[in-house]
Amino acid sequence: MSDANKTQEQEADRYLIERIRAGDSEAWQNLIDRYEGRLMAFTNSRIRNRASSEDIVQEAFVGFLVSLPNYDGGRPLESYLFSICAYKLTDHLRREGRRPSIQMHGRSSTAGQIEPAGVDRVASSIARSVERKVIEEQAVRDAIAEQIERWKKSGSWVKLQVIELLFVLGRSNKDVAEQLEISEQQVANYKSDFQIRLRAIVQRMELDESVFPELAD
Repeated sequence: MSDANKTQEQEADRYLIERIRAGDSEAWQNLIDRYEGRLMAFTNSRIRNRASSEDIVQEAFVGFLVSLPNYDGGRPLESYLFSICAYKLTDHLRREGRRPSIQMHGRSSTAGQIEPAGVDRVASSIARSVERKVIEEQAVRDAIAEQIERWKKSGSWVKLQVIELLFVLGRSNKDVAEQLEISEQQVANYKSDFQIRLRAIVQRMELDESVFPELAD
């Protein structure tokens, strides 16, 4: 990529971030459209399991939303997203008992490399990693439960149906739109709104800094 094109992409990223911070759900969907394919290609090339890759990429986007207040634009957005995705992938491999050795996104040297865990990794370190993962998952779970309860109280049944079809049953935006007889844009908007609200709820929890350590600059 030429310097001019790289500068244009960085400017576009900065504009997207500004809109997302302002609560623009369409901007969030634009960011997903912009980077989801790249993250999927990166993840799927390493584990060869599309369903798991989709889960990892989804976790990476949620992680980015949670970390957004700490993102100062000092590093390229692409590098930042790939770093988060690599950590999520590493967690996935460790849960499966595999030894992670992940070469990061080759287009940017700032992305770095995740070094494989040595056999002499102490038990206390493993315990902290497991504990952090449990806290992270519980935080996201609580946030989802809170948002679902809000929508139930407000009678937002279509939104709930959309989220269930997307995240529980794994349907595509197009399939959900056809089943519920709404537009694909409405589906995308509900999805983005749900993800942005999750970020706000998790952020309000004021979690300890040891949670999501991979998201720190």
